[in-house]
Amino acid sequence: MALKPEPTAPFHSVQYALRVLETVSKHGNGVTDAQISRETGLPTGHLASLLLTLRREGYVEQVSDGAYVIGASLLLLGSGAARRQALEDRLQLTLTELRDSVGAAVYLSRYVDGEVSVTQVADGPLTPAVNEWVDFRSSAHASAVGKCLLAQLDHDGRRDHISRHRTARLTSRTITDEKILFSQLDAQSATVPVLDLQEYAVGTVCAAVPLTAGSAAGCLALSLPIEDAHRLRSAAETLSRRAAPVLLSLAL
Repeated sequence: MALKPEPTAPFHSVQYALRVLETVSKHGNGVTDAQISRETGLPTGHLASLLLTLRREGYVEQVSDGAYVIGASLLLLGSGAARRQALEDRLQLTLTELRDSVGAAVYLSRYVDGEVSVTQVADGPLTPAVNEWVDFRSSAHASAVGKCLLAQLDHDGRRDHISRHRTARLTSRTITDEKILFSQLDAQSATVPVLDLQEYAVGTVCAAVPLTAGSAAGCLALSLPIEDAHRLRSAAETLSRRAAPVLLSLAL
């Protein structure tokens, strides 16, 4: 619905803001200010100051390509299934931006009810996800995701997990000895990415960093084909530096 700007009363300013928010919400992958102007009928000059206010208050955000997406303050106004879907969409957008930044498939995982759960993945034609040839739930001892989650558990929690999921040898590099595995997990620093150098799958290397929102263990991970292994450490460092927006999305 297009509007004729009448910036003489607070009511109209609120009305304009609502039309802008409706337009931004409709475009889940982001919308430019020019498109917002066309769809609302607001001239760009008036729209610019309104977008600045909405950004300052957290109702919209501007992403790397200049487009606008819904912000945290708007998400918090929702409830129920709609709010959960909005949060999930926002989180997926954040993961997609991270995928493009590190040049690798990106995974969000949690340890829920005693199991490894990969909850969201951002991949693409140039950044394919790892082939899950063995269920991630039963290969925590071999994957960067699994080891990062196990490292956040106490000794009893790890023993419980291993008692339910045998440490099978998936590749020649897989650690199957429980004592060696636990020793490595104990020595793992929370500030250093956990690496998987073809332990889960031949031809793939991975890295994961802890990402805890609330009491549940979680992690953010990436995977690369072996020919890009030289980029693993730098990509993992970028992953660690860029984890804050993902944590913020989880905490909302």
